[in-house]
Amino acid sequence: MRRSLFAGGSALLAVLGLAFAQQADDVLRVDVDLVNLLFSVRDKKGALVGNLEKEEFTVFEDGKQQTIKGFTRETDLPLTLGLLVDVSRSQENLIEVEKHAAQQFFTKVLRPKDMAFLISFGSEAELLQDSTNSTKLLRAGLDQLRLSAPAPEGFHPGPVPTSKKRGTILYDAIYLAATEKLKSEVGRKAIVVITDGVDVGSRKSMSEAISSAHRADTIIYSIYYSDPRYAYFGGGDSELKKMAEETGGRMFRVDRKHTLDSIFEQIQEEMRSQYSLVYTPTNSTRDGSFRKIEVKTAQKDLKVQVRKGYYATPLARD
Repeated sequence: MRRSLFAGGSALLAVLGLAFAQQADDVLRVDVDLVNLLFSVRDKKGALVGNLEKEEFTVFEDGKQQTIKGFTRETDLPLTLGLLVDVSRSQENLIEVEKHAAQQFFTKVLRPKDMAFLISFGSEAELLQDSTNSTKLLRAGLDQLRLSAPAPEGFHPGPVPTSKKRGTILYDAIYLAATEKLKSEVGRKAIVVITDGVDVGSRKSMSEAISSAHRADTIIYSIYYSDPRYAYFGGGDSELKKMAEETGGRMFRVDRKHTLDSIFEQIQEEMRSQYSLVYTPTNSTRDGSFRKIEVKTAQKDLKVQVRKGYYATPLARD
Protein backbone atom coordinates (compact mmCIF):
# COMPACT_ATOMS: atom_id res chain seq x y z
CA MET A 1 0.00 0.00 0.00
CA ARG A 2 1.33 3.43 -0.94
CA ARG A 3 1.62 5.74 2.05
CA SER A 4 1.88 9.49 1.50
CA LEU A 5 4.56 10.95 3.76
CA PHE A 6 4.90 14.52 2.55
CA ALA A 7 1.87 16.16 0.98
CA GLY A 8 1.39 19.51 -0.68
CA GLY A 9 0.43 22.75 1.07
CA SER A 10 1.45 23.12 4.70
CA ALA A 11 0.79 19.53 5.83
CA LEU A 12 4.39 18.60 6.67
CA LEU A 13 4.08 18.90 10.43
CA ALA A 14 0.66 17.31 10.51
CA VAL A 15 1.79 14.31 8.48
CA LEU A 16 4.86 13.79 10.61
CA GLY A 17 2.87 14.21 13.80
CA LEU A 18 0.18 11.71 12.81
CA ALA A 19 2.24 9.10 10.99
CA PHE A 20 5.27 9.12 13.24
CA ALA A 21 4.14 10.44 16.61
CA GLN A 22 6.03 7.67 18.33
CA GLN A 23 9.29 9.06 16.89
CA ALA A 24 8.70 12.76 17.52
CA ASP A 25 12.16 13.47 18.92
CA ASP A 26 14.37 14.06 15.88
CA VAL A 27 17.68 13.98 17.75
CA LEU A 28 19.84 10.88 17.74
CA ARG A 29 21.08 10.21 21.27
CA VAL A 30 24.79 9.85 20.56
CA ASP A 31 26.94 8.45 23.34
CA VAL A 32 29.95 10.73 22.96
CA ASP A 33 31.94 8.44 25.25
CA LEU A 34 32.24 6.17 22.23
CA VAL A 35 32.40 7.38 18.63
CA ASN A 36 32.26 4.73 15.93
CA LEU A 37 33.33 5.67 12.42
CA LEU A 38 32.73 3.61 9.30
CA PHE A 39 34.84 4.73 6.36
CA SER A 40 36.41 3.71 3.07
CA VAL A 41 39.90 4.32 1.70
CA ARG A 42 40.82 4.84 -1.95
CA ASP A 43 44.10 5.17 -3.81
CA LYS A 44 44.96 7.94 -6.25
CA LYS A 45 43.25 6.03 -9.06
CA GLY A 46 40.04 5.75 -7.06
CA ALA A 47 40.33 2.04 -6.30
CA LEU A 48 39.24 0.77 -2.89
CA VAL A 49 42.04 -0.16 -0.47
CA GLY A 50 41.00 -2.82 2.01
CA ASN A 51 44.19 -4.18 3.56
CA LEU A 52 45.29 -1.41 5.94
CA GLU A 53 45.96 -1.86 9.68
CA LYS A 54 45.14 0.28 12.70
CA GLU A 55 48.65 1.77 12.83
CA GLU A 56 48.07 3.35 9.41
CA PHE A 57 45.42 5.72 10.74
CA THR A 58 45.24 8.87 12.86
CA VAL A 59 41.92 10.42 13.89
CA PHE A 60 41.29 14.05 14.85
CA GLU A 61 38.26 15.69 16.48
CA ASP A 62 38.09 19.47 16.18
CA GLY A 63 41.78 19.38 15.28
CA LYS A 64 42.89 17.38 18.32
CA GLN A 65 44.32 13.90 17.91
CA GLN A 66 42.29 11.11 19.51
CA THR A 67 43.31 7.68 20.77
CA ILE A 68 41.94 4.82 18.68
CA LYS A 69 40.39 2.23 21.00
CA GLY A 70 39.18 -0.25 18.42
CA PHE A 71 39.76 -1.02 14.76
CA THR A 72 38.44 -3.67 12.38
CA ARG A 73 37.94 -4.24 8.68
CA GLU A 74 34.21 -4.70 8.24
CA THR A 75 32.82 -6.49 5.21
CA ASP A 76 29.61 -8.02 6.51
CA LEU A 77 28.09 -5.75 9.17
CA PRO A 78 24.27 -5.67 9.09
CA LEU A 79 23.03 -2.92 6.80
CA THR A 80 19.87 -0.81 6.79
CA LEU A 81 19.41 0.82 3.40
CA GLY A 82 16.92 3.39 2.18
CA LEU A 83 16.46 3.81 -1.58
CA LEU A 84 14.95 7.18 -2.53
CA VAL A 85 13.77 7.53 -6.14
CA ASP A 86 12.90 10.83 -7.81
CA VAL A 87 9.59 10.46 -9.68
CA SER A 88 9.06 14.12 -10.55
CA ARG A 89 8.20 15.27 -14.06
CA SER A 90 11.85 15.58 -15.13
CA GLN A 91 12.46 11.91 -14.27
CA GLU A 92 9.34 10.48 -15.92
CA ASN A 93 11.20 8.81 -18.81
CA LEU A 94 13.86 7.29 -16.52
CA ILE A 95 11.60 5.48 -14.06
CA GLU A 96 11.53 2.13 -15.90
CA VAL A 97 15.34 2.01 -16.04
CA GLU A 98 15.48 2.84 -12.34
CA LYS A 99 13.04 0.04 -11.53
CA HIS A 100 15.12 -2.61 -13.31
CA ALA A 101 18.47 -1.48 -11.89
CA ALA A 102 17.12 -1.18 -8.34
CA GLN A 103 15.64 -4.68 -8.51
CA GLN A 104 19.06 -6.08 -9.40
CA PHE A 105 20.69 -3.98 -6.69
CA PHE A 106 18.40 -5.22 -3.94
CA THR A 107 18.90 -8.81 -5.06
CA LYS A 108 22.68 -8.52 -4.93
CA VAL A 109 23.21 -6.29 -1.89
CA LEU A 110 20.75 -7.63 0.68
CA ARG A 111 21.98 -10.40 2.94
CA PRO A 112 20.09 -12.29 5.67
CA LYS A 113 20.62 -9.64 8.38
CA ASP A 114 20.10 -6.63 6.12
CA MET A 115 16.97 -4.49 5.75
CA ALA A 116 15.84 -2.02 3.10
CA PHE A 117 12.97 0.39 2.48
CA LEU A 118 11.80 2.33 -0.55
CA ILE A 119 10.59 5.94 -0.81
CA SER A 120 9.52 7.77 -3.96
CA PHE A 121 9.45 11.56 -4.06
CA GLY A 122 8.21 14.24 -6.40
CA SER A 123 5.68 16.83 -5.31
CA GLU A 124 5.17 14.55 -2.30
CA ALA A 125 7.01 11.62 -0.77
CA GLU A 126 5.56 8.13 -0.38
CA LEU A 127 6.77 5.10 1.53
CA LEU A 128 6.28 2.37 -1.06
CA GLN A 129 7.83 -0.36 1.06
CA ASP A 130 8.71 -0.28 4.75
CA SER A 131 11.88 -1.90 6.07
CA THR A 132 12.10 -5.52 4.98
CA ASN A 133 14.57 -8.20 4.00
CA SER A 134 12.24 -9.51 1.30
CA THR A 135 13.40 -8.78 -2.24
CA LYS A 136 9.92 -9.85 -3.40
CA LEU A 137 8.27 -7.08 -1.35
CA LEU A 138 10.86 -4.56 -2.51
CA ARG A 139 10.23 -5.50 -6.15
CA ALA A 140 6.51 -5.01 -5.54
CA GLY A 141 7.30 -1.59 -4.12
CA LEU A 142 9.39 -0.70 -7.16
CA ASP A 143 6.48 -1.68 -9.39
CA GLN A 144 4.52 1.13 -7.72
CA LEU A 145 6.94 3.82 -8.88
CA ARG A 146 5.00 6.35 -10.92
CA LEU A 147 5.03 10.04 -11.76
CA SER A 148 4.41 12.47 -8.89
CA ALA A 149 3.84 15.82 -10.55
CA PRO A 150 2.90 19.06 -8.77
CA ALA A 151 -0.74 20.03 -8.42
CA PRO A 152 -2.12 22.65 -10.83
CA GLU A 153 -1.51 26.29 -10.03
CA GLY A 154 -4.00 27.98 -7.71
CA PHE A 155 -4.97 28.00 -4.09
CA HIS A 156 -4.90 24.67 -2.28
CA PRO A 157 -6.99 23.82 0.78
CA GLY A 158 -5.38 23.12 4.13
CA PRO A 159 -4.75 24.67 7.52
CA VAL A 160 -3.07 27.55 5.71
CA PRO A 161 -4.24 27.91 2.06
CA THR A 162 -1.34 28.34 -0.31
CA SER A 163 -0.79 28.89 -4.00
CA LYS A 164 2.86 27.83 -4.00
CA LYS A 165 3.62 25.22 -6.62
CA ARG A 166 5.77 22.36 -5.33
CA GLY A 167 7.97 20.35 -7.66
CA THR A 168 10.56 17.99 -6.21
CA ILE A 169 10.95 17.73 -2.42
CA LEU A 170 14.39 16.14 -2.44
CA TYR A 171 15.60 17.58 0.88
CA ASP A 172 12.34 16.73 2.64
CA ALA A 173 12.62 13.12 1.45
CA ILE A 174 16.19 12.76 2.75
CA TYR A 175 15.24 14.37 6.07
CA LEU A 176 12.31 12.00 6.39
CA ALA A 177 14.36 8.88 5.58
CA ALA A 178 17.09 9.80 8.06
CA THR A 179 14.92 11.09 10.89
CA GLU A 180 11.93 8.77 10.76
CA LYS A 181 13.38 5.56 9.32
CA LEU A 182 17.07 5.36 10.20
CA LYS A 183 17.83 7.22 13.41
CA SER A 184 16.59 4.40 15.63
CA GLU A 185 18.45 1.69 13.71
CA VAL A 186 21.85 0.31 14.72
CA GLY A 187 24.74 -0.89 12.58
CA ARG A 188 25.56 0.44 9.14
CA LYS A 189 23.02 2.79 7.61
CA ALA A 190 22.87 4.34 4.14
CA ILE A 191 20.59 6.38 1.92
CA VAL A 192 20.89 5.90 -1.84
CA VAL A 193 19.08 8.67 -3.72
CA ILE A 194 18.49 8.72 -7.50
CA THR A 195 17.65 12.20 -8.79
CA ASP A 196 18.70 15.09 -11.01
CA GLY A 197 19.31 17.06 -7.82
CA VAL A 198 16.72 19.76 -8.46
CA ASP A 199 14.67 20.70 -5.39
CA VAL A 200 11.52 22.79 -5.73
CA GLY A 201 9.39 23.30 -2.66
CA SER A 202 11.06 21.39 0.20
CA ARG A 203 10.36 22.81 3.63
CA LYS A 204 13.68 21.47 4.86
CA SER A 205 16.90 23.02 3.55
CA MET A 206 19.91 21.13 2.22
CA SER A 207 21.79 21.85 5.45
CA GLU A 208 18.90 20.40 7.46
CA ALA A 209 18.94 17.29 5.27
CA ILE A 210 22.67 16.87 5.88
CA SER A 211 22.23 17.48 9.60
CA SER A 212 19.52 14.82 9.79
CA ALA A 213 21.87 12.30 8.19
CA HIS A 214 24.61 13.19 10.68
CA ARG A 215 22.23 12.78 13.60
CA ALA A 216 21.15 9.39 12.27
CA ASP A 217 24.76 8.35 11.60
CA THR A 218 23.78 7.71 7.99
CA ILE A 219 25.83 7.83 4.79
CA ILE A 220 24.29 9.38 1.67
CA TYR A 221 25.14 8.01 -1.77
CA SER A 222 23.87 10.37 -4.47
CA ILE A 223 23.23 9.18 -8.02
CA TYR A 224 22.88 12.05 -10.49
CA TYR A 225 20.54 10.87 -13.24
CA SER A 226 19.21 13.50 -15.61
CA ASP A 227 16.98 13.49 -18.68
CA PRO A 228 18.66 15.76 -21.30
CA ARG A 229 15.23 17.04 -22.35
CA TYR A 230 14.98 18.81 -19.00
CA ALA A 231 18.50 20.25 -19.03
CA TYR A 232 17.15 23.79 -19.13
CA PHE A 233 16.12 23.42 -15.48
CA GLY A 234 19.78 23.18 -14.51
CA GLY A 235 21.40 20.31 -12.61
CA GLY A 236 21.76 19.88 -8.90
CA ASP A 237 24.92 17.81 -9.04
CA SER A 238 26.90 20.18 -6.81
CA GLU A 239 24.26 19.84 -4.08
CA LEU A 240 24.26 16.06 -4.44
CA LYS A 241 28.04 15.99 -4.16
CA LYS A 242 28.01 18.11 -1.02
CA MET A 243 25.39 15.95 0.73
CA ALA A 244 27.30 12.79 -0.10
CA GLU A 245 30.76 14.01 0.88
CA GLU A 246 29.57 15.61 4.13
CA THR A 247 28.18 12.27 5.30
CA GLY A 248 31.00 10.02 4.11
CA GLY A 249 29.43 8.89 0.84
CA ARG A 250 30.02 9.66 -2.81
CA MET A 251 28.19 11.15 -5.76
CA PHE A 252 27.89 9.16 -8.98
CA ARG A 253 26.84 10.41 -12.41
CA VAL A 254 24.93 8.25 -14.88
CA ASP A 255 26.28 8.74 -18.41
CA ARG A 256 27.30 6.69 -21.44
CA LYS A 257 30.30 5.19 -19.64
CA HIS A 258 28.61 4.71 -16.28
CA THR A 259 25.25 2.94 -16.30
CA LEU A 260 22.93 2.84 -13.35
CA ASP A 261 23.66 -0.89 -13.01
CA SER A 262 27.42 -0.33 -12.82
CA ILE A 263 26.98 2.45 -10.26
CA PHE A 264 24.90 0.18 -8.04
CA GLU A 265 27.71 -2.37 -8.31
CA GLN A 266 30.22 0.22 -7.08
CA ILE A 267 28.03 1.19 -4.14
CA GLN A 268 27.58 -2.46 -3.22
CA GLU A 269 31.34 -3.06 -3.32
CA GLU A 270 32.06 0.00 -1.18
CA MET A 271 29.52 -0.88 1.48
CA ARG A 272 31.15 -4.30 1.83
CA SER A 273 34.70 -2.89 2.03
CA GLN A 274 34.67 -0.50 4.96
CA TYR A 275 36.81 0.03 8.04
CA SER A 276 35.43 0.52 11.54
CA LEU A 277 37.28 2.81 13.95
CA VAL A 278 36.28 3.52 17.56
CA TYR A 279 37.56 6.24 19.90
CA THR A 280 36.58 8.01 23.12
CA PRO A 281 36.69 11.79 22.50
CA THR A 282 38.90 13.90 24.75
CA ASN A 283 36.08 16.48 24.85
CA SER A 284 33.40 14.68 26.87
CA THR A 285 31.05 17.68 27.15
CA ARG A 286 27.56 16.95 25.84
CA ASP A 287 26.74 20.43 24.62
CA GLY A 288 24.92 19.54 21.40
CA SER A 289 27.67 21.02 19.26
CA PHE A 290 28.90 19.61 15.97
CA ARG A 291 32.32 18.00 16.32
CA LYS A 292 34.46 17.94 13.19
CA ILE A 293 36.17 14.66 12.35
CA GLU A 294 39.21 13.97 10.18
CA VAL A 295 40.86 10.61 9.58
CA LYS A 296 44.32 10.53 8.00
CA THR A 297 46.52 7.73 6.74
CA ALA A 298 50.29 7.39 6.89
CA GLN A 299 50.27 6.97 3.11
CA LYS A 300 49.79 10.44 1.65
CA ASP A 301 48.48 9.19 -1.69
CA LEU A 302 45.46 7.53 -0.07
CA LYS A 303 42.16 9.32 0.50
CA VAL A 304 39.87 8.54 3.43
CA GLN A 305 36.13 8.81 2.78
CA VAL A 306 34.46 9.51 6.14
CA ARG A 307 31.66 11.66 7.52
CA LYS A 308 32.65 15.21 8.44
CA GLY A 309 31.53 14.97 12.06
CA TYR A 310 28.79 14.19 14.59
CA TYR A 311 26.56 15.95 17.12
CA ALA A 312 27.51 15.62 20.80
CA THR A 313 23.89 15.55 21.87
CA PRO A 314 23.01 15.68 25.59
CA LEU A 315 21.53 12.53 27.06
CA ALA A 316 17.77 12.41 27.35
CA ARG A 317 16.39 13.15 30.81
CA ASP A 318 13.96 10.74 32.43
